[in-house]
Amino acid sequence: MNTDFNLDILTGELEGSQLYETLRTIRDMEGYYHDESAREGLNPQTPVYRVQAFQPVPEGTEGGLFFGTTFVYPGLVGDEYFMTKGHFHVNGSRSEYYVTLAGVGALILMDEGRRTTVTPMKPGSVHYIPANTAHRVANVGDSVLAFMACWPSDSGHDYGSITSEGFSARLRKVNGNATLVEEA
Repeated sequence: MNTDFNLDILTGELEGSQLYETLRTIRDMEGYYHDESAREGLNPQTPVYRVQAFQPVPEGTEGGLFFGTTFVYPGLVGDEYFMTKGHFHVNGSRSEYYVTLAGVGALILMDEGRRTTVTPMKPGSVHYIPANTAHRVANVGDSVLAFMACWPSDSGHDYGSITSEGFSARLRKVNGNATLVEEA
């Protein structure tokens, strides 16, 4: 088995034989934004974010690691920034690292008590995502936000909790600034 891949450290692009790639468009983001009518008014094919992941072992393998890069495009849905869907890990005891390569963004974290916080992301910033914490990333700049991630291969992704319950706060553009706004 070939467990090698190449990373362009300037762009975050990955190359290798065991890469998984996903593109999320405006169409794929139904129910994730506060202003659904604004989302529906955008071209459904507009890219929101793209993920490349190197997965050298099957998902669910204890003791393995996955590595990937996410590219979040600039844009707004109403007053809310383009963002990743966000998720908890199915195996809640698993943590994760993010390293920002390009662009500016915000790491949005929500603990099990539904307390939401935001941390700025800029090139070179390293972010530790604790266990039992939902996480998503928003692009608050005018260029592509690229960040690398490393997570245990037995983490799993629980998107369903976010789809049904959402985060307790949203990152919105208020008076030209990225502002965490509590949900009513």
